[in-house]
Amino acid sequence: QAQLVESGGGLAQPGGSLRLSCKISGRVFSGYSMAWYRQAPGKQRELVASITTGGTTTYIDSVKGRFTISRDNAKNEVNLQMNNLKSEDTAVYYCNYPYISQPWGQGTQVTVSS
Repeated sequence: QAQLVESGGGLAQPGGSLRLSCKISGRVFSGYSMAWYRQAPGKQRELVASITTGGTTTYIDSVKGRFTISRDNAKNEVNLQMNNLKSEDTAVYYCNYPYISQPWGQGTQVTVSS
C-alpha cells in the first residue's frame, strides 16, 4: 500500500492562491495516474484534477483555467497549484490514485473566505 500525505492547505482570500503537495511513500505506483480530490462539508468527495504518467491532465469544469496539477515522479510528489480561489473551493483536499485507490490520507483543509 501507498501512504499519502497532503499538505499546503490553509486560509486564503477570494482571488488568492495556494499550492498543495502530496507526498507518496510506501509502495509507489509510478506507472499510474494520480489525482486530487476534494470533499466539501455535506457533499460527496469529487475528483478535481488528474494527471497521467506522461503529463496529460484533466480538470473538472469549475477549476479549469485556475488549477494546475503537476507531478514529480523522481520525488514521488503530486502538486496542485490553485489560483483565483473562490469560496466554493473550500473543502478538504486529498490525493490518490484514481484507478488503484489506496488508503486515504488525512487531507489538507482549504478555506477560502474574506
